Amino acid sequence: MFNLCEIKDTIKIEPSGFRKKKSQAITDEVNRKYANKVLQDIGLCIALHDIITASEGFIHHGDGCSYVTVHFRMVIFRPFIGEIITGKIRSSNQEGVRVTLGFFDDIFIPRGYLQPNSQFNAEEQVWVWLYEENEMFMDLDEEIRFRVESEQFFDTSPSVRPKKEGVDAPDLTANSAKHAPYSITCSIEGDGLGLLSWWGQ
Repeated sequence: MFNLCEIKDTIKIEPSGFRKKKSQAITDEVNRKYANKVLQDIGLCIALHDIITASEGFIHHGDGCSYVTVHFRMVIFRPFIGEIITGKIRSSNQEGVRVTLGFFDDIFIPRGYLQPNSQFNAEEQVWVWLYEENEMFMDLDEEIRFRVESEQFFDTSPSVRPKKEGVDAPDLTANSAKHAPYSITCSIEGDGLGLLSWWGQ
C-alpha cells in the first residue's frame, strides 16, 4: 500500500526558515510542497521519508530566498492491484459504495463489484446484501475489507480553451471539475470481503 519514491527537486526556503537547522527547513518545505499531492502515474505523496543529498543553498538576489537542490525519498500511497485493504464506508448511492481510509477518499466499489444478491435500499440510502434469509446492511462508517481492482490517474493541471472570437485572452479551465487526480476501483465480491462484522471480525 505504501512505497518509497526518489525525487530530485530544487526547494525554495524562505528567509523565515533560515533560523531552522538546514535538514528541518528542507523537511518542512518538501512536505509543504508535496504532502497530499498526487504525482501522475506514481501515487499520493504522504510525507518525506529521508533526504539522500542536499546541495549548498544559493541566495536569489531577487527575493532573498535560499534555493537547495535536494535528492529525497517520499512515502507514496499506491496499493497494488489485488491488494486487500480495510477502510470505512463514506457514502452510498445506486451506483455503488464510496470508501475512505481517513487520508484518502477516492475509493469506489461499483454495484457490479458488490457481493452477489446485493440491493440498494433507497429509503435508507445503503446497500443490503441478501445472504440466505438475512439482510446484511452496509451502514455508513462500518469497517469494510475490499480488494483493489484498478486505478485511474487523471491530469488535473489547467488546460487552455481555444480562443473565442472577441476574447483577448484564452480561458484557463481546471480539468479537476469532475475527476479526482487519483482514484481506485475496488471489489467486495468474494469470501472474507465486505463488512468485517459479517465475518465476525
